[in-house]
Amino acid sequence: MKLSAFLLAVLALVAVYWALRETGVLGTIVDEQRLRARIEDLGAWGPLAVVLLMTLAILVSPIPSAPIAMAAGAAYGHTSGTLFVLAGAEAGALAAFGLARVLGRAALERWLGDRLPAGLSGSQNALMGIVFVSRLLPFISFDLISYAAGLTGLSLWRFALATLAGIVPASFFLAHLGLELASGEAERFMYTALALGLITAIPIAVALVRDRMRRRDG
Repeated sequence: MKLSAFLLAVLALVAVYWALRETGVLGTIVDEQRLRARIEDLGAWGPLAVVLLMTLAILVSPIPSAPIAMAAGAAYGHTSGTLFVLAGAEAGALAAFGLARVLGRAALERWLGDRLPAGLSGSQNALMGIVFVSRLLPFISFDLISYAAGLTGLSLWRFALATLAGIVPASFFLAHLGLELASGEAERFMYTALALGLITAIPIAVALVRDRMRRRDG
């Protein structure tokens, strides 16, 4: 049963990636300016396109999410753009989490190989903290953490909350970056990047200090 579901999931994702590449949509996605123009051409359907593209970018690793987020910010501004990016990223993370829970580790290892992180363990709060911090760090794979979290006992609502809280800074940053670059305000972007870096670093620093104090007291 799980093997059949695994094969169907892999075939579906491969088919989506192939279709996007063959139709030229993938080439548009990686070009922020072209993507922005396409999104604006969709009119009222544009926000839905952003959400769906962000969801696919989480599930299908070769599809980059940064150009999508930047195009959303350029097309809809940093507030609405951020909301659309958040909705798509959250939906993609929940889909990956649910897929992992249905398929199990053996099926995911056949699919992702050594890229799948080793088993995460800990209490509900600890796992929630791991997910939250991982969302703040751009060098940690968004999709792989979602799959790995789905293999743990972490509750769905805790995963959803930790993911949503953790992706707000990066989503706002990319949407705002797209808007600033589109308006030519490079200097303002530098200040935004600095502010976001500080905001991102604060919770990580607090977590590290708490962990060190806990170990010292223990």
